[in-house]
Order: sequence, then structure tokens, then C-alpha cells
Amino acid sequence: MPPAGTLATDSPSASQSASQSAGAPVAPAAGMPSAPAAGRANAAPAPAERAVTDPREAARIAAGIIDLLLPHRRASDPELPATAADFPLQLAQLADFVTAGDPVSFTLPGFPCKSPNPAKVLGHLPDEGERLSLSFLNGLCEAIGALYPPGAQMLICSDGHVFGDLIHVPDDHIDQYADELTAMIEREGLTHLATFDLRAVLGDLPHDEKRARVHARYAPSAEELRAQVLVDEETLRLYRGITRFLTEDTVGFTGTRSALQRECRRRAYAVIQRSRAWGDLIAEHHPRSVRLSIHPQKAGVLKFGIRLLEAADVWTTPWHSSVLHRPDGRCELLRSEDAAKVGRLVERDGRPSHYETC
Repeated sequence: MPPAGTLATDSPSASQSASQSAGAPVAPAAGMPSAPAAGRANAAPAPAERAVTDPREAARIAAGIIDLLLPHRRASDPELPATAADFPLQLAQLADFVTAGDPVSFTLPGFPCKSPNPAKVLGHLPDEGERLSLSFLNGLCEAIGALYPPGAQMLICSDGHVFGDLIHVPDDHIDQYADELTAMIEREGLTHLATFDLRAVLGDLPHDEKRARVHARYAPSAEELRAQVLVDEETLRLYRGITRFLTEDTVGFTGTRSALQRECRRRAYAVIQRSRAWGDLIAEHHPRSVRLSIHPQKAGVLKFGIRLLEAADVWTTPWHSSVLHRPDGRCELLRSEDAAKVGRLVERDGRPSHYETC
């Protein structure tokens, strides 16, 4: 079952819908109930006075929500001076929430685990990078609430177990990371956030069995992905980015550099397969949610790319780096070994947390 404090699905009963899906679902863990079709987030009907019945007013509010997201957009087409009108899919989804008077529901796959490369991170548990990122996301939801009183909720879909074997991170480290992430949300009072992971769908089955079930049910074939890489620029960019991360994060490889690159290219396809599978599982369990992504995205596609913290590299995330606090109050994500050259290590609760400059 999901850890305390997690939110399982958008459907009327989280425990009922944890194993729901359309078509042939992922089989739930023994003892976990099946569920009816998923309904709207926060099943209790919104008060009638909160529903916005004027389509023009609903469209104005939806565009205002996009305007709140745009300054933090992670774009694969940064040359485009994007406006709310460039996101018709998201505008339609948001208008649906507004006309019903329901809180907006976002899903964000990410926050999987820390990189296994000690040159990049301070350990295997969430630290200042995750704390600041989660606080930022909660603040976005609060800002939406100031514009649209029913507000917003965001589901952090922690995906570490989905491909932990491919990135060479132990499953117990992933569990510890996910549990601390949930504890951090509770500790910091981030009431607009909740978490979702494979435990919400497949309970306490062995991790390898969970991965196999999700892969078999949702993942595209390797041949399909290879064909997309040849013709689709976004898929090629994702493949190259993941290959680079795998190459950087592989520790203790004894072969040649070219052998490592071949191995990481092979694993990159499998990571994308699992990532696509996880995304489809989330969409099946939370069909009404507005989908965010930590990867750069083009305007007008299904996912809206969101930047969590400032970094020189658009692909950098808090789980692949460490935080450096600057004297002027700015925070920056850097490789841990680079941050250590310019800042001093700060501990929090007896653990390394971040670096700061004097």
C-alpha cells in the first residue's frame, strides 16, 4: 500500500482506484481491490458558486494559470516567445477544471532517486535541492489559488523503481529517498503536494516483478523507439540527454570509454521505454490531470516542461546535482565537486544538505 501521506489516484476513492486502468490493467498486488473508472480529482463536488459558467471567464482564468507557469517553463524551443495561446491542450484541460469549479490537478513524474555518482550529489537522500524544488512547486499551487480560489494540487510521481535497475541505484536507496521525500513534504507543510509511486499500484510485490508488469503492459517496443529516434527530433534529444546522464552516472565501469558509451546507449532506450510506460500508467490512473515534465518540452505538446531551480544546463535536476547558495540569495544547481570548490558544506539534521558561499 502507499506510504502515509501519499495520494493514490484522481478517482473518488484513492484506495479503490489504485489498481484501476482502462483495458487490460496492471494486475494489482494480492489483496488490493480493483476499482471503477477514475473520476474527478477530490471527488466531493465543488460548491456551485465556485463553478465558472461563462466560457470567456473560464478561458481567461485558464490563460492566467498558464501565465503563472510560463516564467518557469523548461523549453526545448526557447527561441519561441511563448504565450498562453501556444498551449491549447493545457488551456482546454484547465478550462474544464474551472467550469466545474474543481481544484486543478497536476501530475509531475520525477524525483526518482539521487544519482549514484558521488561527484554530482551529496548522498542518496533528498537534500536542499529537493526541499527548494518542492517548496517552489507548492508555491506555484498557492499562486494559482490566489487567481482561482479552488486552487491546485500537484501529485509528485516518484519513478525511481521504474528504472532503478537500469541506472544502477539499489532499490532500498530508492525506497529511502521516496520515504524521505514524503516526510519532507509533511515536515515543510507543503499542503498542495502529495506523492505517488509503484507502491500505490502494486503494493509490496518484489521490485523486479513490478518493473516487469509495468514494462509488459505499457512500454513501447525498442524497435518503435529506434524508429522514432531516426525521425523525431524530440525523441532524439531525449535519447542523447539520457545517454549522457547514464555515461556520467556510471561508477566503477572497468571497460573502455567506447564500451561504456555503447552500454549506455543500450540502456538509454530501455530507460525511455520505462519512462514512457510510467507516463502512460500515470495518465491511466489520473486521466484528468494536467501533465508536467522535468524534461524540456516544445510548446503545444501534451506535457508542459517545468524548471525547478536555476541551472546552467537545461537538463540538470536536483537529484543530479547539489545546491549552492550565493551571497545575493540566489540558488544554483551544480555538480557537488564543482560547488565544493567555491562554497562550504552545510549540514542539516546531521546530513550534508548544500553548499554556500561566504
